[in-house]
Amino acid sequence: MLKFVGDLRSLLLALWLGAACFFSFAVAPSAFGVLPARDLAGSVVSRTLLIINLSGIVIGAFLLLTSFLPSRNAKPFAVWIERFLLFILTVACVVGQFVIALWMSQIRTSIGKPIEELAEDDALRIQFNQLHEYSVYVLSGAMIAAALSYFLLAYRSRNADIKEVKTLSKDLPDFKF
Repeated sequence: MLKFVGDLRSLLLALWLGAACFFSFAVAPSAFGVLPARDLAGSVVSRTLLIINLSGIVIGAFLLLTSFLPSRNAKPFAVWIERFLLFILTVACVVGQFVIALWMSQIRTSIGKPIEELAEDDALRIQFNQLHEYSVYVLSGAMIAAALSYFLLAYRSRNADIKEVKTLSKDLPDFKF
């Protein structure tokens, strides 16, 4: 049962990280490169980022909670590092969605027209651009935390498999040729 939970945890983390990478490197640039209006592309990107952030919150919270299940081969220090990274992932998604994205949406609504129509030195445009930059940093931090956490999970799983093989091989007869 614990092996299944460990595999499920790795799968969920890999799926979220893959989705976040696909969003960052394919969806967002493609939307701005293909759609005729930047505000339309921004709407597509905002909607997709909502899915990435909400799934990051749910998956991060699930992984954080399941990190407290007993594990045979877990070193306490590594487990606490993993928990810290999962906490970063979850909090980054919360901040990205419920602080930064919400604030950006409020700015967009208060402007009442596409942001590109504002002058470059307009205070709202500057604030929007800064928030966009923060959004990129926060998602990047979540992705880095997820990648590091995934490597910790994979390392622990590999070590558990090696120990299991060594334990099982002790029971086998020793054949010499």
